[in-house]
Amino acid sequence: MATNDAERRAKAARHRLEARRARMDARAWVVKRRERTRHLIELGGLVQKAGLVDLTRDDRATLYGAFLSLAAMLKADDAEHTLALWRRGGKRAFEAEFRPASEIR
Repeated sequence: MATNDAERRAKAARHRLEARRARMDARAWVVKRRERTRHLIELGGLVQKAGLVDLTRDDRATLYGAFLSLAAMLKADDAEHTLALWRRGGKRAFEAEFRPASEIR
């Protein structure tokens, strides 16, 4: 009888450990999924912030075509130059957005 209790407790402890491992694995997966979701939302926010949603009348095919054109430009020989120009323009736009109105002239 004592061995039955010991076996039952050991089995329950093993089950709790397996369940805990499964929850931890799921949590790691959920964290990765949330990070990816946040990243995609931020990218979508940039599309909106640039005015592309309104300018394309929220046409997803048009937006996708534009992104494909941008990707093709980055496959060209002068990709680094193109990236530098875009980065500079983006940094200026971010800085202008956060600059107090009194400094903008």
